[in-house]
Amino acid sequence: MQKLALAVALTAFSAATLAAPETFNIDPSHSFPRFEYNHFGYSNQQHRFEKTSGKIVFDRAAKTGSVDVSIDAKSVNTGSALFNGHIQAADFFDTDKYPVITFKSTAVKFDGEKPVAVDGKLTIKGVTKPVTLTITHFHSMPHPMLKKDAIGANAVTQIKRSEFNMGKYAPSVSDEVTLTIAVEAIKE
Repeated sequence: MQKLALAVALTAFSAATLAAPETFNIDPSHSFPRFEYNHFGYSNQQHRFEKTSGKIVFDRAAKTGSVDVSIDAKSVNTGSALFNGHIQAADFFDTDKYPVITFKSTAVKFDGEKPVAVDGKLTIKGVTKPVTLTITHFHSMPHPMLKKDAIGANAVTQIKRSEFNMGKYAPSVSDEVTLTIAVEAIKE
């Protein structure tokens, strides 16, 4: 009976060891959230944020995880210093009052071994809404230069900017905005 109990305990310990969550720090030099919208029907404009930080917890065996991302809203880069100032004003991001955009996951969905979607809460300009980030690409391997485990992903979602108190000029400037996040993260 003691041997059986020991075997069960060792099996449980081994399973727990295999299912250990790993924590990864977002690499700010390779992680850039972008947003795209239609500008008066002329073109689809794409802009990005230059400063992103956060953590990703990933448990391959248990098929669970979490994502916590902070984006410096003042780091928005439209390609024009004048337009950067315009989009940071009160009608849009209002970065003096709301300098940070956050995404905090509530669930990670898997298909086999790979994560395919992350449900969570997106906060922009003090307004929090549920969103689902669809993962279009995921990769995990040791980083060839840093010699540490690393993960990377591309994810996309659509939001309505008017739901975040940023609806000026809609619908001439599209209310629908596509958010795309390219992220790389290095294991702690």
